[in-house]
Amino acid sequence: MTIVSSAHAAPATTPTGQGVGPLLRAWREQRRVSQLELALRADSSARHISFIETGRSRPSEEMVLRLAEHLDVPVRERNALLLAAGYAPRYPETPLDDPALDALRAGMEQLIQGYEPYPALVVDAMYDVHAANRGILTLLDGIPEHLLEPPLNAMRLTLHPEGLAPRIRNLREWRGHLLAQMDRQIALRRSEPLRRLYEEVAAYPVPEETTTAEPAEDVPYFALPLQIEHEGRVLSFISSISTFNTPMDVTVAELAIETLLPADPATVKYLQSLMP
Repeated sequence: MTIVSSAHAAPATTPTGQGVGPLLRAWREQRRVSQLELALRADSSARHISFIETGRSRPSEEMVLRLAEHLDVPVRERNALLLAAGYAPRYPETPLDDPALDALRAGMEQLIQGYEPYPALVVDAMYDVHAANRGILTLLDGIPEHLLEPPLNAMRLTLHPEGLAPRIRNLREWRGHLLAQMDRQIALRRSEPLRRLYEEVAAYPVPEETTTAEPAEDVPYFALPLQIEHEGRVLSFISSISTFNTPMDVTVAELAIETLLPADPATVKYLQSLMP
């Protein structure tokens, strides 16, 4: 359950070879915000926004950050915008195993451990796993070693034909949910590494024998459940993802804690029987 540092740092996804104006315009157009609307949000004028985007005016550091905030630009890419405008990066990227993040790591470990016997894990923006509790490890019994080598990737583990995919009884529905989730993240972050991961896992074959499971009992699911087989039983979970509010560090901004909430009483009873 020990939290580990990522084997690689994700590169900035905003190219820095062009000026800040075209980059801001690209973010604005992707967010489908007009110059006037952005100006109103940022307490500026459409004329000034136009001048920034065309390079006729150099924005202040404060203006770059203000526009990035109102365009919901991820923290990593805000640093890239600052560099393109000629300023130093504002947000540090502290390795997760750095002593400065001791309290954060301890808090996350306590959180996912306290969630046992239900599964919980910590992932980054590339879905690499940094920590997992015993509930997750239970679901990974029998997974081939080559899929468990670091960096452990949650999407590969779930969708690979030698991973969890053959055990997921509603794989087509769950696969569609995960790919849609990744697609939304790609649109938000404009991340080429994440797009390459998407293309890889989307190309995995779907096992032919996978069928939608019939629920063991009549349960009124309130969200799409993950129905996964474990030792002849079908367990049902609802996924919940938590992130940090107003992060001031790139590493922290890209962390997420995913918990799998039991979706029916049978799953609760079975998981509780596995833990001493």
